Amino acid sequence: MLSHKRIWAAIDALAERNDLSPSGLAKRAGLDSTTFNKSKRFAADGRPRWPSTESLAKIMEATGSSLDVFMGLVRGDSAPADTEPASPMPHPRAIALSEVPIIGMAQAGAGGYFDDAGFPAGQGWDMVAFPGADLEDDAYALEITGDSMLPLYREGDTIIVSPTAQVRRGDRVVVKTRGGEVMAKTLLRQSSLMVELESANPAHPPRKLPAADVEFMARIIWASQ
Repeated sequence: MLSHKRIWAAIDALAERNDLSPSGLAKRAGLDSTTFNKSKRFAADGRPRWPSTESLAKIMEATGSSLDVFMGLVRGDSAPADTEPASPMPHPRAIALSEVPIIGMAQAGAGGYFDDAGFPAGQGWDMVAFPGADLEDDAYALEITGDSMLPLYREGDTIIVSPTAQVRRGDRVVVKTRGGEVMAKTLLRQSSLMVELESANPAHPPRKLPAADVEFMARIIWASQ
């Protein structure tokens, strides 16, 4: 099971296996040295923070570890380190433990795919495998279109969305407007009157939407990259 605790334990084990600290592992992978610090594993309010799929792929490449080895560390296996070249982080189908409904982001803007609270509804959803068994029943996946969230999300990436997870400032979210637009953004601020969103791609300016124009907003909890 890919729990928060086991993922972070696997990162620590991979660092130790290569005679590195978590900070040293991050630096070897070309990441900020604080990426895997214990202080980064939980938000100030105690909410768990998960490492990105991109950072996991980079530490496997930097240490020459295969995905099988990393997953063994997640399970707590004691097998010796392998010497195979690192494999890229796969699409969730390759390490799936559960399935969620998926639809294209452009298609999601049409009516009939969500109820009034932003939960999956109606017909036309396919299924996609997700690397985790502890998702809430109403989680779903969207396939990214456009370039507004480059380099975080690219055209064709899959994001997993939780309509029940609490949304806070700084979270990456999916927003659907009452006009039918569906977008992946970062929440800058939210009030009873206005929602302000930011794109990762600086070519796309921030968006300010009247709160009344937002049909729903849900937090992104995973992305394939």
